[in-house]
Amino acid sequence: MSLFVISDTHLSLGDKSKSMDIFSGWQNYAGRLKENWEKTVSPDDTVVLPGDISWAMDIKDTGEDFTFLDSLPGTKLIGKGNHDYWWGTVNKMNGFLNEKGISSIKFLFNNSFLCGDIAVCGTRGWFFDAQENEDNAKIILREAGRLKTSLEAGISLGGKPVAFTHYPIVLDGKICEPLFEVLKAYGVERCYFGHIHADKSPGHSDYEYEGVRFSLVSADFLSFTPKKISLL
Repeated sequence: MSLFVISDTHLSLGDKSKSMDIFSGWQNYAGRLKENWEKTVSPDDTVVLPGDISWAMDIKDTGEDFTFLDSLPGTKLIGKGNHDYWWGTVNKMNGFLNEKGISSIKFLFNNSFLCGDIAVCGTRGWFFDAQENEDNAKIILREAGRLKTSLEAGISLGGKPVAFTHYPIVLDGKICEPLFEVLKAYGVERCYFGHIHADKSPGHSDYEYEGVRFSLVSADFLSFTPKKISLL
C-alpha cells in the first residue's frame, strides 16, 4: 500500500466549456491523467488531491468528474481548493457520493486519514498577503484552526502527520505565519501543496524551510502523474 498526491486536476467532464485544454500543456489532460494514474497507482493505494478538483459550481454538477475519479485505482482523499465552488458540508457531499454509488472518494476536512505510518492531514490555506486585511486575516486564523484540528486527529490515529494544503504556506520568501506556526508546533516535517501551476512554478519547487520540506504537486507541474510520497 502506497500513498500518492496530485493537486489541481481542474476536471470539467460535465461542462466542456470550462476545459483546460485551451491552455498550453493541458491538451487532453483528463486522458493523460487517466493513463498515468493507471500506470502508477494500484487498487490498494491512496491518492491525496489537495484542491481544485472540478470546475463545477454545484455538487450536483460534479457527477461526471467524480465518477471519472472513482473509476481510477485507489482511494482518493480530496481537500478543498479556491476553485472548488461546489464544496458544501461534508454530510451533503457524502450524501451526493452515496447517491451516485461512488465509494472510493473521501473528504479531508477537519479530520485525518491513516495510510500506513502516515497520518494524512490538511486544510485549504489562504493567500500570503491576506494577513494585512482584517477579513482575510480571520480566514487565515480559521484555516490555521482547521489545520490544527486535522493534525490533532492525525496524531490521535498514531501516524506521522504529513500536511496537504491547497495554497502554499511558504513560497519564494513569503510565509503565512499562522499556518506555519501550526506546522512547527505539531512537528510536521513534510507539506505538499498545489495552486501554483507549471508556468508559474518557482525555480525550486521542492525546498526546506526551518525543518519543514515543502513540495509543489499541481497536476501540470507533475505532468499529470501522481507523485509517490516517501518520508525518507
